[in-house]
Amino acid sequence: MEQAAIQDEISDIELIDRILKGEKRLFETIIRRYNQRLYRLGMSVLNNEAEAEDAMQNAYIKAYEHLAQFEHRAAFITWLTRIMLNQCYEQRRKQPPVQGTPAETDNFITMSTPAHILVNKELNKVLEEAIAQLPEKYRLVFVLREIEDLSVRETSEALQIEEPNVKVRLNRAKTMLRNNLDNYMKERVYSFHLSRCNKIVNHVMSHLGLL
Repeated sequence: MEQAAIQDEISDIELIDRILKGEKRLFETIIRRYNQRLYRLGMSVLNNEAEAEDAMQNAYIKAYEHLAQFEHRAAFITWLTRIMLNQCYEQRRKQPPVQGTPAETDNFITMSTPAHILVNKELNKVLEEAIAQLPEKYRLVFVLREIEDLSVRETSEALQIEEPNVKVRLNRAKTMLRNNLDNYMKERVYSFHLSRCNKIVNHVMSHLGLL
């Protein structure tokens, strides 16, 4: 499909340039490209699927409305990550404190697609609950570095902390998890499947009047 080809082949910078020049519907490609990452960030901070999706939608809307202000001093995804984190923190400030319970922790277990049913559900639960129990400052670094494959520099820029702190926090996160989770993280944690991706795309594009 044309949209899939665009998503695979065009850089963020070219997409932004074309959007600003009038091809506004290409913003859908931005949304689809980064839904998974923003969802993981939202879950890392908010620990709630609905809240994470709300944060994603608001972050995309803010990014679109301020797209002309992106100055290319950092990678676009770093800029978008900062918008998402700020949105998460803003939403969390407005919410009363919530005590974690086993039922709430189950929210991390997502998707009932056939592919996921075949995955060891108990292992999924162990992995996701282990990450959920990390203090936020360690959890965010772990998600960005180990799941999203950001470099130390990119993580440092996204979280606005020094690079040595990124390394220290990542090592601490791994120690606290007590297991090597690397082989399982990319496909099994905070998964965000196509139907939910379409939901975010449709909401944001409709809000922006781009459908």
